[in-house]
Amino acid sequence: MLRGVPDPALVAERDESFTVLAFGAHPDDLDFGAAGTIAAWAAGGADVHYAVMTDGDAGGFDPAHRGEIVAMRRDEQRAAASRVGVREVHFLGYRDGFLEPSHEVQRDVVRLIRLVRPDVVLAMHPERNWKSLQMSHPDHLACGEAVTRGIYPAAENPYAYPELEEAGLASYRVPWLWLYSAPEERVNHAVDITAQVEAKLEAIRVHLSQHPDIAATERYVRARLEATAASAGMAQGASAEAFHVVAVNAPETIAGF
Repeated sequence: MLRGVPDPALVAERDESFTVLAFGAHPDDLDFGAAGTIAAWAAGGADVHYAVMTDGDAGGFDPAHRGEIVAMRRDEQRAAASRVGVREVHFLGYRDGFLEPSHEVQRDVVRLIRLVRPDVVLAMHPERNWKSLQMSHPDHLACGEAVTRGIYPAAENPYAYPELEEAGLASYRVPWLWLYSAPEERVNHAVDITAQVEAKLEAIRVHLSQHPDIAATERYVRARLEATAASAGMAQGASAEAFHVVAVNAPETIAGF
């Protein structure tokens, strides 16, 4: 485990407020990747925001849903977020399958970071996982890359996207970046979510447009969580979520500009 990492179990012990901003490429990505950890943070009193980067318009299986899939998936994501204590869901509205780490997307990331001013930013990992290409959807990689670029240097540079500074969104230095859906070789932290498994599964169940065989989905998720806990040396029967945690602005960090 890393020293100084703001684990969910410690949030309730803090005297000051604690804020999390969690990015996902599609509706349901956060629920699969980090909802247990997020539920634990929220239960400890953290103020958690979701940011969903695409509308998920290319998702689903039923042709009858084509005309309403965007609204359906937004409703599913709001409902899923409520299951784990998320306060607000921000939808960036990009087209599913076309997300790129462009300056337009980065500016939206920076705007939200400066608005929310989180202690922790979560995002999907920007590196491809060759053991599971399904975890490395191009939108997932773009999500991670855009957020990582947005965090440094743009969010903390008052001269990047000056229109944001002019609009009253002052520069902000993000303390921690937590990347989920990471390749195994990048994982350096695991969170015990044994007490939050049911909340995580409740959130996943909401996404019926994407997972018609919910029983199979639940078996898969439970198996992965237990395998992650075992890999982290936790007790038998425990469940865990894995992350690549990066200390962006630790006390010893020197500004890069």
